[in-house]
Amino acid sequence: MERDGQLELYDLVAARLKYAHAAVRSLNVTEDERRALVRRLLVITAATKQDLPSAVRRLDRFIAELDPGRPVEGQSRGEGDASP
Repeated sequence: MERDGQLELYDLVAARLKYAHAAVRSLNVTEDERRALVRRLLVITAATKQDLPSAVRRLDRFIAELDPGRPVEGQSRGEGDASP
């Protein structure tokens, strides 16, 4: 049972990473800015293999920075996280 829940979490994170990559592609920014954003996403992607909860928090913040009006799943109001 635990494994099924973990697989669902990985599926959710994968879908959110896909959303974030699509959002970065659609931004009207310079190529250097886009490259920097993609690098951040690659770091977050790599982090999912080592520390999934931390990577999820980082992905939440990244998506919130891209689209401040979009509610971020898994993050309640007022919940702060100072980890990189």
